[in-house]
Amino acid sequence: MAASAVPSPSPGSIRRIVAASLIGTTIEWYDFFLYGTAAALVFNKLFFPTSDPLTGTLIAFITYAIGFLARPLGGVVFGHFGDKVGRKKLLVLSLLMMGGATFAMGLLPTYASIGAGAPVLLTVLRLVQGFALGGEWGGAVLIVSEHGGAEHRGFWASWPQSGAPGGNLLATGVLALLAGVQTDAAFLAWGWRVPFLLSGVLVMVGLWIRLSVSESPVFLAAQAARQGQGRKDEAPVVQVFRKSARQVLTAIGTRFGENISYYVLTSFLLVYVTVHLGLAKSTALNAVLIGSAVHFVTIPAWGALSDRIGRRPVTLIGSAGMALWAFAFFALVDSKSFAVITVAVTAGLLLHGAMYGPQAAFISEMFDTDVRYSGASMGSQLASIVAGALAPLIAVELLKDYGSSVPVSLYLCAAAVVTTLTVAFARETRGRDLTQAGTGPAAAAGGRRAPLPTAVDPA
Repeated sequence: MAASAVPSPSPGSIRRIVAASLIGTTIEWYDFFLYGTAAALVFNKLFFPTSDPLTGTLIAFITYAIGFLARPLGGVVFGHFGDKVGRKKLLVLSLLMMGGATFAMGLLPTYASIGAGAPVLLTVLRLVQGFALGGEWGGAVLIVSEHGGAEHRGFWASWPQSGAPGGNLLATGVLALLAGVQTDAAFLAWGWRVPFLLSGVLVMVGLWIRLSVSESPVFLAAQAARQGQGRKDEAPVVQVFRKSARQVLTAIGTRFGENISYYVLTSFLLVYVTVHLGLAKSTALNAVLIGSAVHFVTIPAWGALSDRIGRRPVTLIGSAGMALWAFAFFALVDSKSFAVITVAVTAGLLLHGAMYGPQAAFISEMFDTDVRYSGASMGSQLASIVAGALAPLIAVELLKDYGSSVPVSLYLCAAAVVTTLTVAFARETRGRDLTQAGTGPAAAAGGRRAPLPTAVDPA
């Protein structure tokens, strides 16, 4: 009997799944970005006190980068089990780990209280954050991508991507509010702890929502097919590097300029504005706040556009535009005008969104179901080490050595060019049927390969 394709969910069902992924990713990115913002504003003073403000900030950003080092390991572990036992279970676990680590940060004693033990404990918790986030991204975008049909996959899968600016918006907003209503002394004494402790409440909300969604029908169909055939496949991560190394490299290159640009436009901006330009921290925080709000609502628009014209053209709009904007950005920020700085950040994040919006569908469509969680996670998280982890460090060091934004602009431009070249030579994936094996034309909508049999969704 011919197998039937996995049916598309109802509009109400896909909206519920998207909402669950969006809220969960927003909470996890809130936790992760909260550290980055605090590293620029607070941790350099409380956990890494030095006589030179830029040196203290640089050390704080080193621990910030350590969280990225744990992300590929999280991607391997979560990807392995996500491809074996399902997407949903691993998403719940990642949320609990991330929220627990962030809540614990809010209870940590500072360097003044226990000395060197404080930064050590902070670094350990940062590693837990990175490990959890390494497993979060792949599962969140896949559970949406694998529920929806190919026609609108770019749009629906882009919503979990909005969790990144959503989390940054929430983290920056809470810190900006506290910084605005407290004196600097009160904020350093205890106010900074409030956003970290708030994570405990947010995790409970996210956990309740995530437990309510159903497992991916595409995964269940693939699992049923494996069991029916009695197959014992090698570990997904081994399969990925043996059969899909090119796709992993493409995912890394696609993420490279996007990842670097985001952390330069947000985390490094806080240092540049407060330390280099000598402006109030509220100037940078509020500019990022407004830019993140626009970023949040426009990412799905870019995802929808990729459903119409393809993943590659939309990504190229963002990467080529960012290569040029890298120079205009700092020229505008140097004006020291809040309005102009806000325009610079917002325009930069709009271009970033063009790279980020289609990315969930683009990378998901590169891999087959049996290794999709592992492949998507490894590609995205390996990029985070060489890109996002180092971006604030490199930018701060360039600023410290040259006292100018020009080297940072050149760095940002070069990163965008890497992504532009990668995507220019990549295969278009729009329209791929995720139930079919292969990444070439036969796997696109209308291809002739047999789809996986349908599994009964227990939800």
